[in-house]
Amino acid sequence: MTDFTIYTMKSAPEAAQPLLEDSIASFGMIPNLHGVMAESPAVLLSYKFLHTQAQNTSFSPEELTVVWQTANVEHECHYCVPAHTGIAKSMKVDDSITEALRHKTPLPDKLEVLRETTKAILLDRGNPDTAKLTAFFDAGYSKQQLLEIILILAQKVMSNYINHLADTPVDKAFAKYEWHPA
Repeated sequence: MTDFTIYTMKSAPEAAQPLLEDSIASFGMIPNLHGVMAESPAVLLSYKFLHTQAQNTSFSPEELTVVWQTANVEHECHYCVPAHTGIAKSMKVDDSITEALRHKTPLPDKLEVLRETTKAILLDRGNPDTAKLTAFFDAGYSKQQLLEIILILAQKVMSNYINHLADTPVDKAFAKYEWHPA
C-alpha cells in the first residue's frame, strides 16, 4: 500500500479545508476517508458531490443501501462496509437488510433483484445480460434507476479504490461494525 496522510483541519491543503469543514458539519467529524481524499481537493469535492447525488436518487433508503453495500462487499472494502453499516442504521434501514448484504445472504425479492442487477453491472463492466435487465424491470424498477445505479457505482469506485490504496483505518464511530470478506 501507499503511505497516505489522513489530513486534519490544520494539516489539509487550503483548498480542502472548506470541504473538511463541511464533513464536520455533516458527520460531526472528518471521516478518515475524507482526510485521505483531502490530498486532492478535486477528488474530495467530486466524491462529496456524488455522495449528495446518490442521496438524491429515486431509491428508498433500503434500496440505496443495497446498491452501496453491494459495491462495497463485491470490492471487499474494509472501510466502506462498516461505514455504510453505520449510515444504514442512521437511515433506519432494517438490520436484517444490512446483515444480508454484509454476509451475501438472500434479501426480500425486489431488493435481491436490485442487488443482482447492481452486481451484474459492476462485475460485467456495464454489460449485464438481458435476463438480469428483464428481472430488474419486471420487479418495477425504471430506466432512471438503472442509470442511478451507475451514478452510485461511480461514487463507490472512488471510495473503495482509494481505501484499498490508502488502507484507510476504519473510524472509531464505525469500528463496532468491522467487516472482513467471507
